[in-house]
Amino acid sequence: MASPSRRRPRKRVCPPPPQWSGRTYVRIDPSDIGLFRFLLEGYDNLGVFTVVNKFKGILLLRYSPHLAREMRVFLKAAATEMKVEILPAPLKDS
Repeated sequence: MASPSRRRPRKRVCPPPPQWSGRTYVRIDPSDIGLFRFLLEGYDNLGVFTVVNKFKGILLLRYSPHLAREMRVFLKAAATEMKVEILPAPLKDS
C-alpha cells in the first residue's frame, strides 16, 4: 500500500562542527571515579573525561557544545549516586 503523502522528506541541514568542546570541571570522591566512568558510558558516551587530580577527585569533562543540556541532566542524575560538585573553570593565562 502506498503512503498517503507523496512528498519527499526534507533533508536535514547539519550545522557546522563546533570549533571547541564544551568543558566542565567536577569534583567527586576519588573512590567514585570508576563508578562515574561507568555511568557516563551508560549515557551513550555523552562525553569523555580526564582525571586532573586523582587525589582530590577533580575531573575535566569534555563534550560537544550542543549536548550541554544533556550533560547537565547526566550530572544531576550522577549526583543521586555520589556527591558531585561542579567547579568553576580556571582562568586562562594570557
